Amino acid sequence: MVQLANRVVACRAYRRRVHPIGAISAIDRFAAERDTMLTSLQRLVAAESPSNDIEACRRCARVLDDIGNALLGEAPAWIERDGRVHLRWTFGEPRVALLGHFDTVWPVGTLAARPFAVSSDRATGAGIFDMKAGLVQGLHAVAALEDRAGVEMLFTSDEEIASPTSRALIEDLARRVDAVLVLEPSQHGAVKVARKGISLYHLEIAGRAAHAGLEPEKGVNALAELARLVIAVEALANHALGTTVTPTVASAGIAINVVPPVAALHVDVRARTIAEQERIDTAMHALHPVSPDARLVVTGGPDRPPLEEQRSRELYNRASAVAARLGMGDLHAVEVGGGSDGNLTAAIGTSTLDGLGAVGGGAHADDEHIVVSEIPARTALLHALIQDLLRDPISR
Repeated sequence: MVQLANRVVACRAYRRRVHPIGAISAIDRFAAERDTMLTSLQRLVAAESPSNDIEACRRCARVLDDIGNALLGEAPAWIERDGRVHLRWTFGEPRVALLGHFDTVWPVGTLAARPFAVSSDRATGAGIFDMKAGLVQGLHAVAALEDRAGVEMLFTSDEEIASPTSRALIEDLARRVDAVLVLEPSQHGAVKVARKGISLYHLEIAGRAAHAGLEPEKGVNALAELARLVIAVEALANHALGTTVTPTVASAGIAINVVPPVAALHVDVRARTIAEQERIDTAMHALHPVSPDARLVVTGGPDRPPLEEQRSRELYNRASAVAARLGMGDLHAVEVGGGSDGNLTAAIGTSTLDGLGAVGGGAHADDEHIVVSEIPARTALLHALIQDLLRDPISR
């Protein structure tokens, strides 16, 4: 059992507000489950699951299966792709999907330094915010439905490494449902209505080696070519449109007294629109070295399309109305630069709302945490939004 160092008065942040009659009962329902949710979350965080450790992810899947089975009375389907497992619960003909991942960026052993802990209104632990708390909240929200018909949950194990084995599953799911609710963490409580698309490139320059002191003129300096390319790459950005083009990792040369015969560069691109992704892609593949004797090979391209605001607008309006009925006040919305599997579902053309998971901070950082008192209200919001979408399906 979770031992709370200082018991938190559940939902105290919400009780300070004026709620409509009866609305607080929805939040109270999940406030009564808060300690159970924390116990499940402790188990899930303890099951460390770095993306590149397939066996660790499989162990975490077993814990998630057990938690979900206890809540839902039904085991998930285990979907195997290239030795990697993903979990799926399906109830009837799906119309609303909950999407999340249980892999994290943290290597096995991280918990020895940063174990699960609750202190006052803050719960910490590797992977708790991104995004194991969202999974627990999603399971409880679905478990509380009187009729789950029309709901599907897909929890994957490779989102943090760009979803190589789950991408087809996610895109297929998006084609089968009317709406996708992504359980990624919120941005300080705000849902994410837009995410930039991500493109990744690798540039390799081949020059020619020569002695740097005796006859440098006989060499072709790949490092000098790389320096010019870095400037050209940065110039492709369009900050007015939110397009960033960032050289991130570079290497060159073989020895201090040799004209560098090789150089390489990685480039990270973020763009709000597919048109901007395509513009950058064309420009990147049109780059060329200055020296006719140098060779440049550009590989890579768009990895995730953007989640454009038009794909989330109707769902955000629905969620805002639900939050108001629950007495939660205004539901804020943000655009973020990081990608998620919500980018993939939006690109299919399916209404997608992201950031419906935990409130907290420190994703991919040492201070990763969630706010305990926010758990009941966020779960109530998700539960009520699912109900709303099942009663009145969103238009495709």
